[in-house]
Amino acid sequence: MFGGLKNCLLALAACVALWCGTPAHAQAGVAGAPLRICVLRDTGGMDPAALIRQPGRFDCATPQHAFGPGNYWAISEDINQRSRSRLPLNVRLASLWQQGLTLHVLYSDGSIRSQATDARGVTPYIQLGAVVEQPLPRLQARVVRLMWHVEGAANLRGILLGARLSTGQESEHANLSMAALYAGFAGLAIALIIYNLALWGALRHRFQLYYCLMVGLLLAYTFSSSGALAWAWPEIANNTRLRINYLLVGSTGAAALIFARSFFEERIFAGWLGRYATWVGVALSGTGLLYFLTAPFAIHALDLAFTCAFIALSAAVVPVLWRAWRLRSNYLWLFAIAWGTPLLTSVLRALANLHVLPWSFWIDNSTILAMIVEAIASSLAVAYRIRLLRDERDDAIEREVMMRRLADTDPLTGLLNRRAFLHQAIGRQGEQLLLIIDLDHFKRVNETLGHDGGDEVLRVFARMLRTSVPQGTLVARIGGEEFAILTPVEAPIEPEALLVRLRQMRMPFDVQVTASIGTCRGTLASEVDWKALYRVADAALFDAKSAGRDRVRHALRDAA
Repeated sequence: MFGGLKNCLLALAACVALWCGTPAHAQAGVAGAPLRICVLRDTGGMDPAALIRQPGRFDCATPQHAFGPGNYWAISEDINQRSRSRLPLNVRLASLWQQGLTLHVLYSDGSIRSQATDARGVTPYIQLGAVVEQPLPRLQARVVRLMWHVEGAANLRGILLGARLSTGQESEHANLSMAALYAGFAGLAIALIIYNLALWGALRHRFQLYYCLMVGLLLAYTFSSSGALAWAWPEIANNTRLRINYLLVGSTGAAALIFARSFFEERIFAGWLGRYATWVGVALSGTGLLYFLTAPFAIHALDLAFTCAFIALSAAVVPVLWRAWRLRSNYLWLFAIAWGTPLLTSVLRALANLHVLPWSFWIDNSTILAMIVEAIASSLAVAYRIRLLRDERDDAIEREVMMRRLADTDPLTGLLNRRAFLHQAIGRQGEQLLLIIDLDHFKRVNETLGHDGGDEVLRVFARMLRTSVPQGTLVARIGGEEFAILTPVEAPIEPEALLVRLRQMRMPFDVQVTASIGTCRGTLASEVDWKALYRVADAALFDAKSAGRDRVRHALRDAA
């Protein structure tokens, strides 16, 4: 399966999203310089124009996630740069769960410009990588600082994260880089789906369909989490897109488990490990569905449940690898390679979600990186599995052929045995010539040479018969030292020539061996025909022996 090398570990391509932890809320690009952000809880009736001039009121020390959900003001450090036509400035943010986001820009001439989102949230500002990019109005005055009013922040990871000040050129470069990354993965995923569907049409292995489902869901998750969904559907609310992320990544995780269970040997997931995998799959898909249907009403509890489900999924790796090693699985190394990167990123993402680690662009973007590694490794896994299946099939065919050959062959001489000879002889079309050959005084040969020597004589004689007859002739050992040859009368065999060659052959220990032959012609349409033909040829053989042996006697079918 040469093309199989295009495929071999794909066993878990969907693990990509699933092992990488919860769906990426933010895929903030690395374009531009980071901005330090400080926050202030909105107590109502607060004047933006006054607040933006009083950065000292904002808290820069407390971790953002510690403030809890609600409405907030977030302010940047001082910028003191101009946004010009030739060098426009943008601010890039992580895409988070928010009901509304208003940007206020303070300029050095004291003016303030504001941008507010509508019911769609930040959807109009989404760039590839699910980055929120807000252009700063271009004025002659310098930009002093930025301030956002965040409404309805769920604050799962933070209130306003990943803020970076970038130029238009830097933003374009980041978009192109993300486009190349996502397009490369999408092309790989589509090619693998098509390839495996084509293979499934020929091989019909169930794991190939599960693999295609897994990669298809992974591709859909990538389309949503990358922000491309917001481009394709500009009217969608950004919070709805985030809910779709959860639904798809949960479904992808469950599909990956189904694929893994169908791909690897059944004994790996036997017993409690199989039940545990089922429970985790249900938890992943169920939590994702609940998040999609009920967020934001219980968003914090659902996010925690989702994180725990992925921790449980990651926890399954250790016992699976242990059992695969203990049971000598053919796919142990595939497990290790395929799950290595996703397991690491999953742990990092879980720690970040639980606020053990601070939010990081690299941790948050580990999903797409693990996707690429996982998809490539999984493609190798599927190909390797198909190669093993091919080898198993070839071995089975070879064993079957060998067993049939052993069942049809005389083990001493390698000629057909009586059963196989009759099976192939009866029913042959046209008139046939049957030769019954018996070695003369073979008992003396055994007494002189011993049974081992006698067996060697039989092997040498059989080899002589096999090399003396035309193609299509049946040659068999039908008794101890009795042999039969059947050939169409159109391709006759000269029995006398066989006897001459036998006399000239050198036998073990130079023993002299001769044979007697009886022949008869006739049809072999049925078993009755065979019995009649054999009876006449055997009678001719008896005449040859009675006449002194080492000769041929011919008989007619009518003589029966």
